[in-house]
Amino acid sequence: MKSALSHIRSYLSLVRFSHTLYAMPFALIGFFLAGTGHWSALHWKLLVLVILCMIFARSAAMGFNRWLDRRFDRINPRTSGREIPSGRIPASNALIFVAVCSLLFILTAWLINPLCGALSLAALAVILGYSYTKRFTPLCHLVLGLALGLAPIGAWLAVLGYFAWLPVLFSLLVVCWVSGFDLIYSLQDEPFDRSQHLRSIPEWLGRSNGIRVSRGLHLLALGFLVAAGILGHGGWLYWAGACLFALILVYQHTLVREDDLSRINLRFMTANGLASCAFALFVIADLLTRS
Repeated sequence: MKSALSHIRSYLSLVRFSHTLYAMPFALIGFFLAGTGHWSALHWKLLVLVILCMIFARSAAMGFNRWLDRRFDRINPRTSGREIPSGRIPASNALIFVAVCSLLFILTAWLINPLCGALSLAALAVILGYSYTKRFTPLCHLVLGLALGLAPIGAWLAVLGYFAWLPVLFSLLVVCWVSGFDLIYSLQDEPFDRSQHLRSIPEWLGRSNGIRVSRGLHLLALGFLVAAGILGHGGWLYWAGACLFALILVYQHTLVREDDLSRINLRFMTANGLASCAFALFVIADLLTRS
């Protein structure tokens, strides 16, 4: 039993399961947003399928990223203790895990509706393809943002089966928000990336310009936040959640300085998950109170 639990913990650590909090709340926003005026279309089985899609997709993406980057992780002091470089999970087992999660994601998407099933292959190409981007473009942060930004649109399509501008605005918010904080996180590896010919915005433009780009992306995210509130006729709960989300973003940028990256740590990343959870609670509460 102890051995089985140890293996489970290793795989949860491999995919950083707690970081599912980044995109999952926005998937739930997309789900309940689609229910506005169509509440009869929402039911718990569909919600479970949407949540499972998110878990399988993210687990496949994270596992593949760890498998593909295992050579770099092994020689990077910051990442050498990860599950594959340290030997806690064999590389072949990690790849099998990715294949199983990918198949479960596609199957679950087909169980939702044919449109989601068909689009699941394109979504999988994006979320797995991100792992290659650092090898040839400094815009890899935007691809990661796009991968997570599919969540609100995907959940909307699960309920209604057609596209609309409102979930697109929430997806663009996620793209800019995730890209911005991933850029900040990559500041820690700027010297290593340069030495290994890996691409990132800090490696391309330098640390100080990288911080400026991150701030610009987060300003764009706040712009989409406001646009979504206006288009969706958000109530006071929406705007309260938006203010809280904005304050957390501003606070995070006060922690990051060109000459001091010591506060970019697990707590810093967890704050992003808490920001998305808090915002989602306010938005969903706003939607439910206006139903």
